[in-house]
Amino acid sequence: MKHFLIIGAGFSGLTLAERLSNELGAKCTIVEKRGHIGGNAQDEYDAAGVLIHKYGPHYFRTNAPRIVEYLSRFTEWHPVDYKILSYSDGRYWNFPINLNTFEQYLGRESTSGEFEAWLDSKRVPIAAPTNSEEVIVSQVGWELYEKFFKNYTLKQWKKDPKDLDASVCGRIPIRTNRDDRYLREDFQALPREGYHRMFERMLAASPGVEVMLNTDYRDVVGKIPHDHLIYTGPIDEYFDYCFGPLPYRSLRFENESFTPEQLKTREAISGKTGYWQPAMQVNYPNDEEYTRIVEIKHATGQRTPKTTIVREYPDDYVPGKEAYYPIPTPETAALYRKYADKAAELANVSFVGRLATYRYYNMDQVVGMALTEFERLKAESGKA
Repeated sequence: MKHFLIIGAGFSGLTLAERLSNELGAKCTIVEKRGHIGGNAQDEYDAAGVLIHKYGPHYFRTNAPRIVEYLSRFTEWHPVDYKILSYSDGRYWNFPINLNTFEQYLGRESTSGEFEAWLDSKRVPIAAPTNSEEVIVSQVGWELYEKFFKNYTLKQWKKDPKDLDASVCGRIPIRTNRDDRYLREDFQALPREGYHRMFERMLAASPGVEVMLNTDYRDVVGKIPHDHLIYTGPIDEYFDYCFGPLPYRSLRFENESFTPEQLKTREAISGKTGYWQPAMQVNYPNDEEYTRIVEIKHATGQRTPKTTIVREYPDDYVPGKEAYYPIPTPETAALYRKYADKAAELANVSFVGRLATYRYYNMDQVVGMALTEFERLKAESGKA
């Protein structure tokens, strides 16, 4: 029986463990430094009884039927349209920018044609945007860029948008119709009973998997015989930062819960009973230190009279803190390539996931990467 040692119990590690156990009959040992499975997608009930996403909101979405089919073996789904607002100049704005936002700006009704013409008059003609500032001003001009994007990006990344890859702000859609959904994917939903229950079912369906929590893999890797190592942690850490640490941005969360009595005073703002703010997520691009406030109860649909909001503060990263966002610049890409080349020289080691490949992936992309790596390992075993 082949033995896989898997470092990290997030989406990548759990998906690979489940597939290797059930399809190849392999033994898998998962080593996880935290006290829970699920990685950053972990959700849990807080002291107020509200289901929260512990490491920031995780909005599952995908256009890949195979990903939905695979995860649906372990969960039913709660469909969600993820809608957010932006708070600027003392008011809530529809966001991402769409026709509704333009009407708020004008203070009257408008049409897609008028909005398109207005944008044409404001856009900065840049044929091939090379950074995040260029990609936004080439779509909406300077005024909306400064209202919604510039300072938010400065806070989030501690870098001027002109110094960041175009993909950072380019991920945010600009629409001239009334589609105010945050995301474009066809399938948008959350696991009906939460991510943690889904992960528990993945493990329950995998008899050949053992999980070691609260364990640093460096303390045990030489003590656990294995045929193949699957590593989902930071690639620079694996190589003892031999080329220097890869830079990330980290996050700090400030949670606050409210009783029904306290929420009564917020009904005029939230627009409905039992909620603190009018949308699942409100961005704060300008004056506040935090970048957003998330009230995930809007998305989970949990029936509880209480609620919890989470203020999210960008934070500097040093090794030992949680690494959330790789910083996409030409310099960091070159540094990662040194580690990737070193990783390619290793036999019987797979590097899978966000941290191991130093790239920002959505959850469905991480699952897809893990399933692809499983197929490669399956073919290598001769059981394809």
